[in-house]
Amino acid sequence: MKLLFLQTFGCQMNQVDSERIARVMGRMDYTLTDCVENADLILLNTCSVRDKAEQKVYSALGRFKEIKQRRADVIIGVGGCVAQQEGEALLKRVPYLDLVFGTHNIHKLPEIVEQVQTLENRPVETAFYRDPSYMEDPEDAVRVGGAKAFVTIMQGCNKVCSFCIVPHVRGREVSRPSEKIVREVEALANHGVVEVMLLGQNVNSYGKRTPGEIGFAELLARVNAIDGIQRIRFTTSHPQDLSPELIEAYAELEKLCEHLHLPVQSGSDSVLSRMRRGYTLDDYLGRLRRLRARCPEVAISTDIIVGFPGETETEFAATLELLEQVKYDEIYSFTYSPRPQTVAAKLYDDDIPDGIKKERLTRLQNLQRGIALCKNRERIGAVEAILVEGRAKLNNGQIMGRTRSNRIVNAFGPEGLVGELLPVRITGATATSLIGEPAGAVAASDLHPEGEFA
Repeated sequence: MKLLFLQTFGCQMNQVDSERIARVMGRMDYTLTDCVENADLILLNTCSVRDKAEQKVYSALGRFKEIKQRRADVIIGVGGCVAQQEGEALLKRVPYLDLVFGTHNIHKLPEIVEQVQTLENRPVETAFYRDPSYMEDPEDAVRVGGAKAFVTIMQGCNKVCSFCIVPHVRGREVSRPSEKIVREVEALANHGVVEVMLLGQNVNSYGKRTPGEIGFAELLARVNAIDGIQRIRFTTSHPQDLSPELIEAYAELEKLCEHLHLPVQSGSDSVLSRMRRGYTLDDYLGRLRRLRARCPEVAISTDIIVGFPGETETEFAATLELLEQVKYDEIYSFTYSPRPQTVAAKLYDDDIPDGIKKERLTRLQNLQRGIALCKNRERIGAVEAILVEGRAKLNNGQIMGRTRSNRIVNAFGPEGLVGELLPVRITGATATSLIGEPAGAVAASDLHPEGEFA
């Protein structure tokens, strides 16, 4: 038995890629370990969407230098988005690095490791593939455990927003065959999974570039029909592809959770134009209105970039106005950082001082904190079902789960409830989570339009 230390940076797509890495290397007799000092193989699965995430990768590599000096036979590799972005340059920057593999090359990892061991090469594999089979596990791969699972349905993005590195590190859109996705979800349901998260860089454009393939709304309907699955989620969506069919799915599919992550990035049309987002604020708000008309209880989260090149105070104020208007349930907000190869990095100077960026980010987050607190307080007194995920972060005897609308609830209860759907009565709220208590049996009169209970 050999030991694999695997550290993951970034998004849910990276998390599911790391799960694949563990399965692929498990077929070579590697077992995961939390102790990097004892590992035979050290792999970093990386993110480069923002500069801060990329710098964390180099910091981690710096800590591994001493291990390599003590144990020359340990193999150190970098995969994921930084690997795709930098390629061979990583080997020059980190002379004790043994291998580099890009976002489309997880299936080749055993071969790459073998090259290091037998040929003493320092291989770099960063090819892109149009055949979606590179996203598939071998037929004999074992994938079980837990009540929740991520399922990759597509990779890549064709939008080429001016700030975004994703098309450069994940490639163009490639969709997996729908019949394979359905079979995977069926197998997961047979192993006790009750909630699936469908993943892709732009999930709601699923199937559009594959002749004869079904669209995303139809894929959701087929997953909805699978026995054993009780909740369906997906991420991430581009506003341009929030179609009438997808909006209707929220009204018709009982297992589709009442939550949508719809990144807006800015509330200013002029900034959206410079970002090359392909929609105006009116377009975005019109789609939201139609969605809320069909699914009034839907919770909306979003991404916002502060300090994009040229952003004036007036343009930033439009984003604050957008928050007040939409009243998002949650936002993920960041200051702009130029990314290599992107249009924005080539065309625009990063001309907003860091101090102004940070000050605007603080104002934005303070406003959202107040909005989220008000919305969460509205839930007090309701009874909702949470899917219990584990212990609460504070580790104070509470368990943590999520409602159908993706709100975190902390409640006292035994850890043996992990994986169960538990009715809880909401007793308190903060800006980031709810507080509840197990509600026991719930009468039919307590049914709530958003989820299972109210």
